[in-house]
Amino acid sequence: MKNNPWVRAQQQLFKIAKIAKLPPLLTARLQEPDRTVLVSLPIKRDNGKIEVFSGYRIQHNNILGPYKGGIRYHAKVSMDEVKALAFWMSIKCAVANLPLGGGKGGITVDPKNLTEHELKELTKVFARRIAPVIGPSVDVPAPDVNTNSLIMSWIVDEYSKIEGKKTLAVITGKPVDKGGSLGRTEATGFGGGYVLLEVLKHFKKSSKNLTVAIQGFGNVGYHAALFLHNNGFKIVALSDSKSGIYRQGGLDPDEVLKKKKEKGIVDHCYCKGSVCDMKHCKKISNEQLLELPVDILIPAALENVISGKNANKVKAKYILELANGPVTDDADTILNKKNIVVIPDILANAGGVVVSYYEWFQNMKNLRWSKEKVFDKLQNQMKTVTRDVLSAQKKYKVSLRDSAYIVALKRIEAGFKLNDSLH
Repeated sequence: MKNNPWVRAQQQLFKIAKIAKLPPLLTARLQEPDRTVLVSLPIKRDNGKIEVFSGYRIQHNNILGPYKGGIRYHAKVSMDEVKALAFWMSIKCAVANLPLGGGKGGITVDPKNLTEHELKELTKVFARRIAPVIGPSVDVPAPDVNTNSLIMSWIVDEYSKIEGKKTLAVITGKPVDKGGSLGRTEATGFGGGYVLLEVLKHFKKSSKNLTVAIQGFGNVGYHAALFLHNNGFKIVALSDSKSGIYRQGGLDPDEVLKKKKEKGIVDHCYCKGSVCDMKHCKKISNEQLLELPVDILIPAALENVISGKNANKVKAKYILELANGPVTDDADTILNKKNIVVIPDILANAGGVVVSYYEWFQNMKNLRWSKEKVFDKLQNQMKTVTRDVLSAQKKYKVSLRDSAYIVALKRIEAGFKLNDSLH
């Protein structure tokens, strides 16, 4: 039970509901999803055999607007996991002040075991099964673990066939040439950068030469590194799933990415132009990266990497959670005692869902925004909501994680009261 994500999500709800004095009826509503959908997905494999997969769509609450949240394809997808993720999407959308609720979906499958043709068939069957409960003003899915813009485009095609008209706004995370938004690729990493700058400003810290270690050098980690590097921070350590690199003098994210593409790993000797620095560069493990004496630590890959086991060894002054749930509950308690500022995932990585909302908005209104316009809007929104969370922290004298939850639940409460008064 301890590691059950749904139990954990409910405990967070009860804790904050008490502090924020939520109406009991609202707490009861948020305690369980509005709707849980379990679908059977039979497909014919390329070898002629029939296999049946299970698919889920959880709609947690739509008090503020249509349900919103990703679809993941993973062998370990379970009802409890998807319920917890849908709850956290409700919270994340509300923190980011979006007119959206929370949802999540998935199929229990390892996509690596399917051919592209089988994957497409499975996706199409899933789209047909959930079509009655999704739609631009009902529930708007998006990509998540092991799903991408191509899979989203298959869902749009299938849904549009059922509806008898092209319906781009049914899903976000589409390819740019098929109605996707410019700036979506950078959104999570850049959004986290805007949040961090606002938090540092609040604590009267200049970003100049602050040292940063980033665990996870995928899309989010790379764009966060690029943003911070361009804003005067010194990126001293980077790692991917295989290995890591540390250089006290700082790293150029583009050079590291270039090497990663060439060699397949980030710990290869660090080169700038034709000059390679073997002397001041050292290989480090993912575990070592978390314990470096840096100003800012950014877990941008896996969940539960900072736990009760290693939280005491963390030396960073700020932790920016770009991964989902990288810090466990017991680690949170230890970090709070050490006065380490943890900028929670529901705020730190909300840039992704903010730009997903922009994509949906552009589709609904038949608009096309430039990348500059998207970044401009994203920056303003992330700064504003970060200030909201900081002022709630001051008012309630709680951690930033708790204050982010308070802000979210207060916004949901306002919507709940408004809906009540309309009926």
